[in-house]
Amino acid sequence: MIEEPSNKRVKPLSRVTSLANLIPPVKATPLKRFGQTLQRSISFRSESRPDILAPRPWSRNAAPSSTKRRDSKLWSETFDVCVNQMLTSKEIKRQEAIFELSQGEEDLIEDLKLAKKAYHDPMLKLSIMTEQELNQIFGTLDSLIPLHEELLSQLRDARKPDGSTEHVGPILVGWLPCLSSYDSYCSNQVAAKALLDHKKQDHRVQDFLQRCLESPFSRKLDLWNFLDIPRSRLVKYPLLLREILRHTPNDNPDQQHLEEAINIIQGIVAEINTKTGESECRYYKERLLYLEEGQKDSLIDSSRVLCCHGELKNNRGVLKTSSESVSRMDPKVRPTHYKPMTPSTNSSGLTVFVKPKKQFCVLLGRLGCLTPRDHS
Repeated sequence: MIEEPSNKRVKPLSRVTSLANLIPPVKATPLKRFGQTLQRSISFRSESRPDILAPRPWSRNAAPSSTKRRDSKLWSETFDVCVNQMLTSKEIKRQEAIFELSQGEEDLIEDLKLAKKAYHDPMLKLSIMTEQELNQIFGTLDSLIPLHEELLSQLRDARKPDGSTEHVGPILVGWLPCLSSYDSYCSNQVAAKALLDHKKQDHRVQDFLQRCLESPFSRKLDLWNFLDIPRSRLVKYPLLLREILRHTPNDNPDQQHLEEAINIIQGIVAEINTKTGESECRYYKERLLYLEEGQKDSLIDSSRVLCCHGELKNNRGVLKTSSESVSRMDPKVRPTHYKPMTPSTNSSGLTVFVKPKKQFCVLLGRLGCLTPRDHS
C-alpha cells in the first residue's frame, strides 16, 4: 500500500463536506402553488417578503431569481380513465378539488419534514445556531406534522379503489378543530422572522443558508419560505373547501357537512388572525425604549393592534434618516416615532422620539392611521 508523505499539506475539510453528510437525500420535488391567500391574515407587511440572499460573486452556482414549483397533479390524470368517462363534468371537477386538498396535504408534510431535516438538524449539529435560537425560529413546527398526516390518512382511506371519493365533509368537520393549535405557531412568526433576519448577519448562518438555497432540495426557496408554508396553507383551507362545495350537488349529503366545515375553518382563521396581530403589537411594544418618563403613554400598554409600521422615507424612496422607522398602535394612542438602536448598544431596542416629525404625520395621514388630534 502506498502511503502519503507525512509532510504533505492537507486541506481542512470544508463546511460543504459536513453539510453534505448531514443533509439527507431529499427528492427535488416542487412546492405546490398555494395561490392567493384568503386574506392577509398575518400582518407581516413588507418584512414578510422572502429574503433571498444575493448571489455571491465567488459562488459557482448562483441561485436564479425564479422559484421552482411543484408540477400540478390532476385527479383525472392520476386515476383510471374509464372512471372519468362515467362521471359528469361537475363530478369530475369535484373529484379534482378533493384531490387537490389531499395532494396539498402530502406536499405540506414533505416540506415541513424537509425544513427540519435539511435546516434545523444540520444547523444544530454544526452549532451554527444554538438550540434556543432554533426553537425560537422553528417554533412548534414539529407538532404540525402529525396533524396533517392524520388528515391525509383519512382522505386516503376514504378514496375508493377507482380513485374517486364520495364523502369528505364528515372527515373535515371532525379534523378542522385541531387547527386551533396553529395559534402558537403563527403568533411566534413575528419574533421568529426578526431573529432569523438578525442571525443572517452571522457569516456562518448566511453561508449555510446560501448553500442550501443553491442546492436542488430547496427548489430555490429560502428557509423563511418553508417556515411560512403552514400559515399559507391555513388561510387557503376556506378556498379549497368552497371549491369542493361549489361542485357538490344540492342533494349530496356532503353539502351540509362542507358548509359546517367552512364555518369552522373561517372561525379558526379569524381567531388566529386576531391572536397573531396582538402578538405583533406586543413584540413592538416590548422593544420601545423611552428616553424620558414623560414619553410613556398608558394607552400603549393596553394597545392590542398594530395599525401600521415601516421605514420613514421621502417621495423618492430614500430614508429620511438612517434606519428610521415609524409605528402606529391603537387609534387612541399618539403615533410612535422611533429609531432602532445601534448594534453596539441594543440591536433590538427602538428609541422613541419626543415628538413625531412632520413627515411621519403626513405618512400616517396617507395610511389612514392618524386622528385629527395627532397633528397637534
